[in-house]
Amino acid sequence: MIEFRGAGPAEFTEQLETVIGIYTAAMNPPAEQIAGRKTIMRNHGTYPHFQCYFAELRDSCPGLPGLETPGLTPKVVGFAYGFRGAPGQWWHDVVLRALTEKSGREAANAWLGHAFELAEIHVHPDYQGKGIGRAMIRTLCAGRVERSAVLSTHDQPTAARHLYGAMGFQDLLTEFVFPGGYERYAIVGRPLPLP
Repeated sequence: MIEFRGAGPAEFTEQLETVIGIYTAAMNPPAEQIAGRKTIMRNHGTYPHFQCYFAELRDSCPGLPGLETPGLTPKVVGFAYGFRGAPGQWWHDVVLRALTEKSGREAANAWLGHAFELAEIHVHPDYQGKGIGRAMIRTLCAGRVERSAVLSTHDQPTAARHLYGAMGFQDLLTEFVFPGGYERYAIVGRPLPLP
């Protein structure tokens, strides 16, 4: 049984090794990027209105649904986190500038002026395709007061890209290359709340 458990900045930082393990299994980044990614994630935990959810696999007692097996620690199989975007945050500033150039200041501010930035959403490959990512996004966005949710994803026909489209996220920028990078991303957004 999969359950979602909220975690604030302190627990997120304590669980960073687990988070990085899932991120690495899901994304298969070059080894030299992992230390930098870890630093970025740790920093994200300091951003305003940060919230994380862990997807945990909990074993049940046979014949007693919902009761955990004594002595077993739940296994984290996914995580998702986000925070309120604000000036001075690298991703926020880079995307706001690019969206302003493409669509004008009013449109850019409508999307990013009071946005919940979904920074990372990852499910271990052994548990992908079971609706965990969709459920984590819904759980993470539930009750948020921001007017929009925004994120970046590889601009390829991936399962993640399909999921965001199915959840009503629309393309704000496509074939976008972040400064210093080379991979192409789509910046997508949708109004909150989610239905």
